[in-house]
Amino acid sequence: MAAIIYSLCAFTCLVAFVLLLRGWRATRLRLLFWSALCFAGLSINNVLLVLDKLVFPTQVDLSTWRLVTALIAVLLLLFGLIWGEE
Repeated sequence: MAAIIYSLCAFTCLVAFVLLLRGWRATRLRLLFWSALCFAGLSINNVLLVLDKLVFPTQVDLSTWRLVTALIAVLLLLFGLIWGEE
């Protein structure tokens, strides 16, 4: 059951990334671009979660890499929100 949930979360973030990127290409709104980058980072985070919990459960600990990618993704969105106010 966990594999299905982890995979659906990764797929949902990937779909959100693609849709936001398509919206940015159509409108060129900067906030859509930064949101797309955030969801790209969250997609990577979810893929790392799948690898950490399902593929390499005892061999490798990817929790630090997952936290770093989540932090970078949120910082990208925060930067976009602050920079988009101009």
